Formats: sequence, C-alpha cells, structure tokens
Amino acid sequence: MTRALLCTFLLACTTASAQSAEPARFAARAEVRAFIREMVEQHRFVQHELEYVFSRARREPAILEAIQPPAPQARRPWDAYRAIFVNARHIRAGGEFWQAHGNALERAQREYGVPAEIIVSILGIETFYGRNTGRWRVVDALATLAFDYPPRAGFFRSELANYLRLARDSGIDVFSMRGSYAGAIGIPQFMPGSYLRYAVDFDGDGAVDLRASAADAIGSVANFLRQHGWQADAPVLAAAGVSGEGYKAFADGSVEPKHPAAELAKAGVRFDGVPAEARAALIQLDNGDAPPEYRLGLPNFYVLTRYNRSSFYAAAVADLAAALRAAFQPEGR
Repeated sequence: MTRALLCTFLLACTTASAQSAEPARFAARAEVRAFIREMVEQHRFVQHELEYVFSRARREPAILEAIQPPAPQARRPWDAYRAIFVNARHIRAGGEFWQAHGNALERAQREYGVPAEIIVSILGIETFYGRNTGRWRVVDALATLAFDYPPRAGFFRSELANYLRLARDSGIDVFSMRGSYAGAIGIPQFMPGSYLRYAVDFDGDGAVDLRASAADAIGSVANFLRQHGWQADAPVLAAAGVSGEGYKAFADGSVEPKHPAAELAKAGVRFDGVPAEARAALIQLDNGDAPPEYRLGLPNFYVLTRYNRSSFYAAAVADLAAALRAAFQPEGR
C-alpha cells in the first residue's frame, strides 16, 4: 500500500475477531468477489478489508425503485418542472447564499470564468444550497446499483471503485458518507468520479470537503464547468420560436450545438441576438398538452448538460440564474 487505508477499515479488522459476525450481504456473491479482486489488483486494496466493507454494505430495494425512469405519462411537463426550482423560495434563499459566500463566488468567477449566478443556481437546484444533500449511505447506494441494476451496472461499478478510492485516500469513514440514492455527494452532488477529477480545495484548508465547505463546493462547480468547456462571458441560450415544418428535423432531442444559427433560421427557427455563424441546438421543452417552448442551446448550454444530461435541467439552471441575477447583484458587478 502506498497510503494508509481509512481508519474504519483498520479498526474493523483489528476488532472483528472479538465480535460476532454479521450476516453477509454482498460479500458472498461471486460478482462482488470478482470486483474485490479487481480492486486489489488495480488499486492495491487489501482483500480482507474490502470483504469486511461488503459484509456491512446493504442492498437497498428503495434505491432500485427510485432509479427507475418514470413512465412517459408520469413525466412532468416543462412548466411544472421549472416551477419546482424557479420560484420565490429558491430566489430568496439563493440571494442569501450569494450574500454569505460572495467572496468565494467572485473569486470563482474571476478564476474560472463562470458567473456567480450560474454556480448559485446549480447549488440551489441540486441541494437547495446545501440543505438537502441526501440520506443514503453512499456505499449502500453504489453497491446496490453496481450489482443489482443491470441497465447501468458498469457505470455504477466504476463509481463504486471511485468512491472506495476517495474514502481511502481522503481518510474518510467509508460508512459515514451519505448522499443521493444514486451515490451523489455533498452540496454540489458530485458523483465520486467527478469528486476525484474536479473537486478543489477552494477554502485553502488543505482538504477538499464538498459536504461541509461551501467554498469548496463553489470552486468545484466552477472547475467542473470550465473543464467541460465553459466559455466566459458567453450566453447559455436564447429564446426561440418556430414556424413551418422544416424546424422539426432539428428538434430531435440533441443538446449538442452543431448547427449554424443561419441554418436553423432557414428551417423556420426565429431568434434574436445570435450571430449567424454561431453553433446551436434547437431545444424543445415539452409542456404536455400545451405547446412546447423552444430555445437555442448554445455551447454553454451544452456544458450545463454535462452536469446533468437533461435539457430541462440546463434550462432551469439558466432561468434560475437569470432570476437571481435580476433580483440580487452585489454592488460593483
């Protein structure tokens, strides 16, 4: 081992012989044993320590229910989804958060080029500014999805490996960290892989803590967006309208800005303030039985979908950010 394993592992291993063994949960399963061997070979974990972890990890049926995609008829229309986040409660609390952490937000904007209101909006939508960070033990959530959710088992096994590495290398009790049912962690709800790659020590205390440090959360969100291609001083989206039939070929659900604005205009998409040569995607925000709303998604809109792969999510971030900017701007901005 190049670094000490987290203290929970070591304490458990030294005291386990004096305790009655708990019934095995995941540890006896063949696919879990194979995963443990991979972690030992690839990341230099100690086998019996991981066996102990998986003897205590719990399979959570409620997580398997929560991860299921909603039936088409149960999906919220855009206006209902937007109202969950773009409302007086989020705007008021976002202003309070902005005021409390203005120095960190200004520094993040200066160093990463990401506007303060975008960062505040993301944190508001993810966890209501750190107040709702999740109740599930992360190890249980990731183990459940890694070994009992076949549609995305590969992704969640990778995130389980990332989580175990994060806990070991940070000296965190592997059983103490709680998050979302999908294993997302802390104020910005980073998956463990994003935590390892993009989280930064923005408060300068020598450690990265996305659970308790608002400054670390602010800097980490800004770093994530910049690393995914955020363009400073560039818009996120533009309002759009449509006419005729040609636009339908571009309303295909893609969020990638690959069409010149001039090409979209020729197809019947109406918009203002976007240069003809700018690349964009036509975003259709469905409203159930009501007419859909259309936007032009620009490169920064695409970057927001790297945080959450949903056009509804990215549009809500942009709209809440605009509302925050209108309602609360520190002097001098």
